Amino acid sequence: MKLRAHVEPGNPGACRRGKTSLTERLLHTAGAIDAIGSVDDGSTRTDTLALERRRGITIKSAVVSFTLGATRVNLIDTPGHPDFIAEVERVLGVLDGAVLVVSSVEGVQAQTRVLLRTLRRLGIPTLLFANKTDRPGARYDSLLTSIAERLSPHIVAMGSARGLGTRSATTTPFTGADPGFTGALTDLLTRHDDELLSAYVDDPAALTHARLLGALAEQTARCLVHPVFFGSAATGAGIDALVEGVTKLLPPATGDPRAPARGTVFKVDRTANGERTAYVRMAEGTVRAREVLRFRGPDGRESKGRVTAVGVFENGAEVPASAVRAGRIGRLKGLTGIRIGDSIGAERADTGHRHFAPPTLEAVVVPRRTEDRGALHIALGRLADQDPLIAVRRDDLRGEVSLSLYGEVQKEVVRATLAEEFGVDVDFLGTTTICRERPAGPGAAAEFIGTAPNPFLATVGLRVDPAPHGSGVEFRRAVELGSMPPALMRAVEETARATLARGMRGWEVTDCVVTQTHSGYDSVSSTAGDFRGLTPLVLTDALRRAGTRVYEPMHRFRLEAPADLLGALLPVLARLRAEPGPPGTHGRLSTVEGEMPAAGVHELQRLLPGATRGEGVLESSFAGHRPVTGPAPERPRTGHDPLHREEYLLRTVRRVAGRTSPAT
Repeated sequence: MKLRAHVEPGNPGACRRGKTSLTERLLHTAGAIDAIGSVDDGSTRTDTLALERRRGITIKSAVVSFTLGATRVNLIDTPGHPDFIAEVERVLGVLDGAVLVVSSVEGVQAQTRVLLRTLRRLGIPTLLFANKTDRPGARYDSLLTSIAERLSPHIVAMGSARGLGTRSATTTPFTGADPGFTGALTDLLTRHDDELLSAYVDDPAALTHARLLGALAEQTARCLVHPVFFGSAATGAGIDALVEGVTKLLPPATGDPRAPARGTVFKVDRTANGERTAYVRMAEGTVRAREVLRFRGPDGRESKGRVTAVGVFENGAEVPASAVRAGRIGRLKGLTGIRIGDSIGAERADTGHRHFAPPTLEAVVVPRRTEDRGALHIALGRLADQDPLIAVRRDDLRGEVSLSLYGEVQKEVVRATLAEEFGVDVDFLGTTTICRERPAGPGAAAEFIGTAPNPFLATVGLRVDPAPHGSGVEFRRAVELGSMPPALMRAVEETARATLARGMRGWEVTDCVVTQTHSGYDSVSSTAGDFRGLTPLVLTDALRRAGTRVYEPMHRFRLEAPADLLGALLPVLARLRAEPGPPGTHGRLSTVEGEMPAAGVHELQRLLPGATRGEGVLESSFAGHRPVTGPAPERPRTGHDPLHREEYLLRTVRRVAGRTSPAT
């Protein structure tokens, strides 16, 4: 058995590379379907959402399974557009291999580079498929040059192509009889294998074609090299060679179905009647229908539930099954509390790390009908379940809901989804960049039970210290674990983490260590509510004393534009606070590389077509956060605000039976 993920790049220009069409062609080649579906007609097996079929793009990842000879392939078709990178994010942890699709017409796009860098960093074996050889403008030599320059120099073409740009375009796999191929393969593989190099130096004839292909499979599995296949999903040219590459060059899945169950949830959706279902890639063991299953989240949350039904994927369709075993993907029903990223079984997988940048945009979403406010909250909660990188932020006092986003296309999709699936029409009120806050130094505060102005039956002391960039939030205790009941300890930690969602200027506080320095309670009357009420006041006071700095998201960028227009673009870059390096000129094109704030990237994407006669190309990737220069932007603070103590206490506490207790 093998697991395959089929990942395609995308860009804001929305040109399609044909990855969903390639999935259809592979299903047809395997005999799983009788007729190839069309993206334009909305008849493909993987683009099942009405919105996907109408727009002709993939929005949600989909699973199909088929057999190629003796090899079972589980294929995950993921979105290509960068606004839906969250869908790719959750799939990466369950891959055995990937096929990265590039258009032989449009060439290497920005998102292609981001994806291959990530796949290489994670050590996921990756084949490249240059699609659309039948389309006018299809390239071979220049495309390989571009791939070597912009993706990886460690590539080798696996075949030749003829009749490019016509419906009769064909591809022919190279063999051991092709001296050019043998030479290229030898040169590539000996760069990474000293033993192979020594054998070649001693006797070139020792490197037989079979030995070279074995070394190619071994180095592909180690993500050292990337074979490149040419073809057309539309006509079927080159598909047989790609199939052979998938079965012979990508490594098989491993896992013992008799071992304790272990798997990862990479997708959650709901049935037509609202029942939550989880897509699980099983690494070890077996999950059976009707069994009680334990699962854990990346945050340590543990839960369990009874599996009411199991579905597996066979010949392009989902079918009911009694169990899902190691190496397979299953769809489990009945686990009401399960979330994306959860690990199945006793051993929790390392799924807490993030492969791609978080969203850098935020927009307020409001229902067009006031009476839909409650329905909007429910609908956004369900969308957040299915998309954990897209956070929902509620301000109950202002009656506003903000949604974090990757881009404008995603905003359009969210609007259409809310209308079509939930019957809620919404508007977005502008788009802002999401910043972060970090402590500028250490700060500490404490309030004690029975001592004014503390109205709660709780003692809480907290210290905030800066931590290295990218480290997130760590909570420590400098008090005895037995000094309070565990429930009260948990209340302090959980509330402290929630309070850090709003710093001094309203942004999330990160890269810090919060240490509990004082604790105390009334063994008769104190409740967790006392600690949940007091902790925000103490932590906010500690942050005030520490001070915070606001950091904005930055992107590395590479801008390519006609050389005669570069002079007009440089003032635009300056206005967007970009820091470009010296430009380079290659024929009639000039390139500029540098860094700029994320807000400038989104603005430049909007301006570029008109400023470059439609010839400009912008590549960008997240480069981290840096301190804001000048006045720090502020985000409106939501909910009960501990920065304003009197108002916070009025909203948080009440007098009951002669004592102050937390409000419910």
